[in-house]
Amino acid sequence: MINSKIIKNKISQLFALIEISLKLKLRFKFGLILSFITPFIGILMPIIVMGQFLNLNTQFGPWSENNYMIYQFIAYNIGLLIGVTTLFPNRLQQEKYWMTLPALIIGPFNRFYLLFGIFFSHIILVSLPFTIFLILGYLYWPISIFTLLFILGTYFLVALIFSGIGIILGIFSISKENFWKLSVFLLNFLYWLSCITYPFEIFPNIIQSVINLNPFYYIFDFLRLLWIENDIVSSITLHAFNLVTLISCAIILPFIGVFIFNKVYKKYGIVGY
Repeated sequence: MINSKIIKNKISQLFALIEISLKLKLRFKFGLILSFITPFIGILMPIIVMGQFLNLNTQFGPWSENNYMIYQFIAYNIGLLIGVTTLFPNRLQQEKYWMTLPALIIGPFNRFYLLFGIFFSHIILVSLPFTIFLILGYLYWPISIFTLLFILGTYFLVALIFSGIGIILGIFSISKENFWKLSVFLLNFLYWLSCITYPFEIFPNIIQSVINLNPFYYIFDFLRLLWIENDIVSSITLHAFNLVTLISCAIILPFIGVFIFNKVYKKYGIVGY
């Protein structure tokens, strides 16, 4: 039987990390506001370009003049969630330069507390702009409440995936900085090849072949299809591979992230003081 004191201690550690992460992020309010604006800037050009294309009575796969705006609203919220990948390196580098990092990650401290502490703090931070664009999407393309709840659960899993990636970037940012910068570059390349803001069909065949190998494409596309089709059972049935990819990444990546964190820290420690 699990001791109630142990459970309370674990919960208190998690809440302490959430509180610290929130306070650190809220200290720099201008940077926080910019993190909300940047994903919006990222969808402005696609809105203009796709609007011009689709107004000519053309269609790219499921993308049409009627639904392309909802795709951009979804892209904005994905952009907000992607921001969690930068929180891990930023937080660990702050602790590193303050000379408090050893106290944070040495000893019996469970790395999953770090992962979920930053994960939940980011969910709280982006909740306002996320909700605004969720409402805008609902007003633009109404869906059932069950579909909306299922989509929220999907967004939650997507954020968990990014947290798993974030903790990997975090440990490399304090142990192998050159590899961290290379990883960020490769990650941005994968985002670009995931059709967040442009339809798959607009890319040349050779690029489409690469996109088909990118798990992000299937994850993000599942979100869009859920909204447009507005039929949970049908979407799961027709796009089972997308769902399996989503769930697999949401389960595996956090564990892989913590595993790599422990291995890299054990081998390289903290460098660059």
